[in-house]
Amino acid sequence: MTCSSAVVTKVAAMRIFRHVAGLPDFVQNSSVAIGNFDGVHLGHQAVINEAAMNAEKMGAPLSVITFEPHPRRFFRPQEPAFQLTPLRSKVRRLESIGVEQLLVVHFDDETSQLTHDQFVDTFIKSGFHAKHVTVGYDFAFGAGRSGDIAYLRERAALDGFGISAVEPVKEAGGTIYSSTNIRNCLLDGNPAGAAQLLGRPWEVEGRVVRGDQRGRQIGFPTANISIEDYVEPALGVYAVWVGVEEGGVTSWHMGCANVGRRPTFDKVDVNCEVYIFDFTDDIYDKLLRVALVEFIRPEKKFDGIAQLREQIALDSHDARVLLESIGPDDLRRVHD
Repeated sequence: MTCSSAVVTKVAAMRIFRHVAGLPDFVQNSSVAIGNFDGVHLGHQAVINEAAMNAEKMGAPLSVITFEPHPRRFFRPQEPAFQLTPLRSKVRRLESIGVEQLLVVHFDDETSQLTHDQFVDTFIKSGFHAKHVTVGYDFAFGAGRSGDIAYLRERAALDGFGISAVEPVKEAGGTIYSSTNIRNCLLDGNPAGAAQLLGRPWEVEGRVVRGDQRGRQIGFPTANISIEDYVEPALGVYAVWVGVEEGGVTSWHMGCANVGRRPTFDKVDVNCEVYIFDFTDDIYDKLLRVALVEFIRPEKKFDGIAQLREQIALDSHDARVLLESIGPDDLRRVHD
């Protein structure tokens, strides 16, 4: 990339398993963290860090068990999208914080009907022969959410594995690091608040698709990605860092994004339309990561192209000023 604002990052590979039966010997006797981990926020990271510390103490592998689709989506498919991190994004986050092995459990009718004792037998005993299990304070499992921390402690004493239940983790102001609180920040147009709970700016990612190419016609070429798998943030214009992926390497650039319906052109579907500053490469069909840094203004309908062009120029200026003011510590939260 020729853009001076580009930062290149790459993460190490993580082993991913799709079936609990027949897990290889090198994952046996793991220290295992279990959860949905939607967002992989700072509360989730506390759970995984606890599992990692136990792994180090015992000289055991560190493994994580998660579920796809999210059980809430399985049981209530008619609800609007609510996820902070679809599977690809979740894998990236878990990989970046040092998870060595990940079991992605397909959550279907069979999984949903496992009793709490069958759950332990299947995943903790037979699957990983876990030496230690770490979960969050509110972890529930098994059909009807019949299993809880108390039951896990009973099974730990009976079957000889350790158990840790991590208490709620809060920021300095007292807000619990939770996926629900992060969603509320995004719905309120507060990506900075979401970033405080996540430990990094919230991202959406997807393949660049061809739009109407109106941005190119008015002097601001944009890249379009779908956000249909994500919780819908407040509609409007954001200052963003944009990651362009190629060959497992991500190059980051400053930009400005409109998340919305594009009412000036009478569109109704919601997408993310990104203008990348000082960038001319062809990125159709490439994977784009868009990290929302600051909300600039709500989406609005303009009277014509000239008015829209003027506003995009103002938005781009504001976004550039905001992004240039971010310090190295903040950039590391994005570029990991």
